Amino acid sequence: MSVKIRLKKFGSKKRPYYRIVVQDSREPRDGRAIEELGIYHPVEAEERQIAFDADKVRYWLDKGAQPSDTVRRILNHKNFSL
Repeated sequence: MSVKIRLKKFGSKKRPYYRIVVQDSREPRDGRAIEELGIYHPVEAEERQIAFDADKVRYWLDKGAQPSDTVRRILNHKNFSL
C-alpha cells in the first residue's frame, strides 16, 4: 500500500478549505482518509492559513508516506524540514 500525505477538499465554490490528510494513493481525493494531520485555508489571513500537527507529520514521513507537491510546499512555507 502506497501512502500519501495530500489535501482533501472541503468548502464551497470560491471558498475552498482543505484538510491535510494521510490517504492510500488509490483513494479518490475526497475519499476515506487514514488520519487527518492539519488544515489549509487559503482565503484566511496569512497567519491563520496553515495549521498542522508536526509530530504526526514527522511520524508519517518516517513511516514512508510521500507528500504531494502542494503539501510539500505548504510544509516548507511553515519551515518544516522534510
